[in-house]
Amino acid sequence: MYATVLYGAGDVRFEDVPDPIIQQPTDAIIRVTAACVCGSDLWPWRGIQDYGQPTPMGHEYCGVVEEVGRAVTSIRPGQFVIGSFFASDNTCPHCRNGYQSSCQNREFVGGAQAPLLRVPMADGTLVATPETPGADLIPSLLAVSDVMGTGWFAADAAQVGPGATAVVVGDGAVGLLAVLSARLMGAERIIAMSRHPARQAIARQFGATDIVDARGEEGVAIIRDMTKGVGADSVLECVGTQQSMDQAIKAVRPGGYTSFVGVPHGVQLRGEDLFFAHTHLHGGPAPVRRYLPDLIDKVWAKAINPGLVFDLDLPLSQVADAYRAMDERRAIKAILRP
Repeated sequence: MYATVLYGAGDVRFEDVPDPIIQQPTDAIIRVTAACVCGSDLWPWRGIQDYGQPTPMGHEYCGVVEEVGRAVTSIRPGQFVIGSFFASDNTCPHCRNGYQSSCQNREFVGGAQAPLLRVPMADGTLVATPETPGADLIPSLLAVSDVMGTGWFAADAAQVGPGATAVVVGDGAVGLLAVLSARLMGAERIIAMSRHPARQAIARQFGATDIVDARGEEGVAIIRDMTKGVGADSVLECVGTQQSMDQAIKAVRPGGYTSFVGVPHGVQLRGEDLFFAHTHLHGGPAPVRRYLPDLIDKVWAKAINPGLVFDLDLPLSQVADAYRAMDERRAIKAILRP
């Protein structure tokens, strides 16, 4: 099959690779209906994160089960399924406590920007939809495999609740879906930090009540002024840079909650700053598997439409164009169809 392989900075190729096969009796092979480019894929594409060798790309996926190993019991060929970017057994102590992305047997699911994908620990990782979805639901079902689940974790970890004032730092797909998640969790005021009109419009559509187009200390000062000097109840950091993390921690009120779900690059935290901030700090790789059943139900009922973050639709063979468009911020998120 032809699939996406990253060779180095700016060098993504669509090339012939071996078809995936069942390696363990707990594996499944799915035929990918749709995949996409993640913001975190851009770190190695920009050369900021070095894999050191050609690497199959993609970790967001949905599709139809082609084959299962002999030990798989809950997933069967022909089902339409969605899974997380971390495979998990969903039975270990960490999984039972809702942190499947820290499963004691976790395995990263890579190589999803391809027609076929091997998914380890299929019983614990994949969730089937009630039936084969219509084409209109595919983008939103794809979104729950990562960016919607990650945005939901951002709001959950920041303890967003009814009546809260929430600030979302970052206007990529995760940040926009963190806005949607905060609204669904009952936030009364949702302040989206964004400098891009198209993204601001989607943030408004998802429930943002205010837009702030400043960053850093200026952004913090505006948030403080908007909250009468108090700070926000919840701040959701969805970028992963030093500036975004500093901004998030400084914008929250004492006793408030700061979540961080952007993959950190070069982020350092000073103990003294945290000590006097009096913030609850919680984040990490989102335990998407915990949220999949509920989010799939919401999409199936058309109660949410997270697929709106996909503003570029390309055939998988044009995956290099998708990377360039997202890197140049000409697209929020690109959906790829094999």
